[in-house]
Amino acid sequence: MRLFILDKKGLAIVLCCLMVTIIAIGILTNTGMKAVQTATEQKELPIYSVETDKKQVAISFDAAWGDEQTHKLLDILKKYKVKSTFFLVGDWVDKYPDDVKDIHKAGHDIGNHSDTHPHLTQMSVDEQKKQIEDCNNKVKELTGERPKLFRPPYGDYNTTVVQSVKSLNMYCVQWDIDSLDWKDPTPAEMVDRIVPKLQNGSIILMHNGAKNTPEALPMIIEAVRDSGYEFVPLSKLVCDNCKVDYKTDVTGRTLKE
Repeated sequence: MRLFILDKKGLAIVLCCLMVTIIAIGILTNTGMKAVQTATEQKELPIYSVETDKKQVAISFDAAWGDEQTHKLLDILKKYKVKSTFFLVGDWVDKYPDDVKDIHKAGHDIGNHSDTHPHLTQMSVDEQKKQIEDCNNKVKELTGERPKLFRPPYGDYNTTVVQSVKSLNMYCVQWDIDSLDWKDPTPAEMVDRIVPKLQNGSIILMHNGAKNTPEALPMIIEAVRDSGYEFVPLSKLVCDNCKVDYKTDVTGRTLKE
């Protein structure tokens, strides 16, 4: 039997190799545990659509910058007797207070779209809540009502954002049908994007400042109604069917309790 005797240098090399092996095992184990934990955690989602037996859908308009189209849209909605939801940024409320009052007076929902339109996922919880509450306060001062609905700017959210919204007793709302009106498609292209995707509880996204939206809106309303759906404001679609502490499936569709 041959015996191997290590000198100090050899022993140091062996110990270093052993330490590297232990560290590597620790890293792999920790990574594996984190992967399992992430897989089992349920990411909280906003409401993309609402589970309902009624053939009801909601149309919504985000308002963050100009107001050139706002009254055209209000006139069209009035003509067709459609109640919608306008998600307003606080800065927009500051610039166009009379438009805010007109939207409210016409019976449309006013939702919260943050105060300055930032990426909320890059902010602390306190900063997120301040963005939401500052806009709430501005809307309430002009209309007497505090918004119940919130839409994250850029559609950018994470679980923390959703939880911040819920903690303020509000609903975090996205959409399941995007008109892409901000890309200036033709009215016919917008109709073709929207109608095939309709389902009970759908939420349609549009913008108050897109070039072709006023021309497209009558066509969209008529096509949606021809498909057998009724327009309702988001407050009715969401609040009548969901609790603030709502649950969704993996697509963001609310689940009935």
